[in-house]
Amino acid sequence: MSSVTSALSEVAATVPNRFWLALFVLVVGLIGAYLVGVINRRLLIRAGVPEVIEGTAFERTAREFDTSTVGILAQLSSYFILAVAVIVALTVADVNYLEQFWSDVASFLPRLFVAVVVLIVGIVVGDKAELLVAERLRGIKLPELGVLPPLVKYGVVYVAALIALGQVGVQTVALVVLLAAYALAVVLFAALATKDLVASAAAGVFLLLRQPYGIGDEVRVAGERGIVQEVDLFVTRIEADGEEHVVPNHSVFRDGIVLIRE
Repeated sequence: MSSVTSALSEVAATVPNRFWLALFVLVVGLIGAYLVGVINRRLLIRAGVPEVIEGTAFERTAREFDTSTVGILAQLSSYFILAVAVIVALTVADVNYLEQFWSDVASFLPRLFVAVVVLIVGIVVGDKAELLVAERLRGIKLPELGVLPPLVKYGVVYVAALIALGQVGVQTVALVVLLAAYALAVVLFAALATKDLVASAAAGVFLLLRQPYGIGDEVRVAGERGIVQEVDLFVTRIEADGEEHVVPNHSVFRDGIVLIRE
């Protein structure tokens, strides 16, 4: 027993103190990484993040891999702390050629972590924005508007990608120019897609203010004859022979109105 103890003492004596300190730093880093991951997960859950991102494409994809967006963000924070602990431990151990490695990695690692988090948040926010825009446009029966939700989503993801690439030192001037062209194209497309909607809204304001016909009147509008059931900002609803005709207000304004009095 004494020989074993003396052998261990001799081994411990031959190992420099800096290696023991490096091992201590590494153990503390492992514990810290685990605690940071647990704390971040609980903070995100208490902040209501799972409910906010429920139903997004990123969350569904994460569920297919038996994880979640909150779990991924928590694991990323743990990996970041662990990577920092490893670098500090290697520095303390005075490993050869580490000085240049430390100066490069130590400055790059936080930016890489921020870039990954920004990209994930951008994808999640883009998915959520797509769902919200699609929900808002659900009641508007214009096929052209169906392209707007994915345009909004990819616009948000594109901005997040620009920020992420900027964090890791990638030159994004050309990408910013492309983003400006993309935004201009979206504005022009939205203007073309909603011109009938804007025209109907303008005609609807005129009809609601002047009230040339009202609910219960028999009219012939845009080739349709029936009883007016509803007049709103965008359409006029006419019922005839058990059928309901939805006539855009810009058609009413363009083709004119015939009041039928019998």
